[in-house]
Amino acid sequence: MTGRDPQVQTQTAREAAARAITEAVAEAGLETELPREGSFLVTIPGRAKLKTLVWLEVGPHSLGVTSFFCRQPDENHGEFYRWLMQRNSGMFGMAFAADEVGDVYIRGRLPLEGVTSDEVDRLLGCVLTYSDENFNRALELGFASAIRKEWKWRAERGHDMRNLRAFAHLAEPHTGTEPATPPESTS
Repeated sequence: MTGRDPQVQTQTAREAAARAITEAVAEAGLETELPREGSFLVTIPGRAKLKTLVWLEVGPHSLGVTSFFCRQPDENHGEFYRWLMQRNSGMFGMAFAADEVGDVYIRGRLPLEGVTSDEVDRLLGCVLTYSDENFNRALELGFASAIRKEWKWRAERGHDMRNLRAFAHLAEPHTGTEPATPPESTS
């Protein structure tokens, strides 16, 4: 026994974790909101998923990491969720998880004693990697019909297709092998 008050130890660990988070996000230059004490909402820019929001919540004994990945799929539920669960085996410190309606999150938990600036940076990097690397495939599996409809709607109206380019292979061909692609917008 150390003889120290457990409440004091818990408060000290929580304060140290909050300092580590503050330091890590400042060093990375990430946009951060502090909606309440011990809670950080961090915005990480990406490529496939243009913006990933990550909640870091300092609890009494651990740091919770939560990031919304995508809403529940419109179709192909079994393959969609099976594919995500297969991704979990290679993930560090977190996993894909579904809520009660089927929306998908990336979630993790770390003991407060392990929360350092370097570890926070690593966790944020992992969330970004798992979100960005898996986003397009998840959309292909769970939202292919909606993507096809959106492609067709935009193509018929000559709208910008840049954010759909990764899904061109899903679009129904208009005149053979390639889907119609209107010219890029200059604005």
